Amino acid sequence: MKVSNVPFKGTKEQENQLLEVIAKYKDQKGALMPIMQGAQEIYGYLPYQVQKIISDQTGIPIEKIYGVATFYAQFSMSPKGKYVISVCLGTACYVKGSGNVLEEVEKVLGISDGECTADGKFSLETCRCVGACGLAPVMIVGGDVYGKMKPDMVADILAKYE
Repeated sequence: MKVSNVPFKGTKEQENQLLEVIAKYKDQKGALMPIMQGAQEIYGYLPYQVQKIISDQTGIPIEKIYGVATFYAQFSMSPKGKYVISVCLGTACYVKGSGNVLEEVEKVLGISDGECTADGKFSLETCRCVGACGLAPVMIVGGDVYGKMKPDMVADILAKYE
């Protein structure tokens, strides 16, 4: 199981909310999905610690919970940063060099696709077509769209968010 590089910061209040969700669904058939969806709403992602609580409270093996969490795209195993960076890998962007932009973002931040920086400031994700093909390649930082990206532009753009 890949462990996030961001320390888990769950609160007692969040744990109590999770226990309420588990109590609501635990005796129903097919309870795991709504419990996991509720947990992700509460915490924003499904770290090992949250999966363990679900397992302990429901008797569902943690391996099964992990399997569901990694199978469905709706679930995230890593927290989202204050600024979510999306690099478009759709056809137009990729042909115009978005793969190189992605490599540069990974190098500058020291994280890979799907990860979050240790300080919780940035998380990185790739996406397929943001609908701005005329601006290819495109990178989005916290909702701000940057077009006609080149790898040498990455560091200066990210510095704006420090």
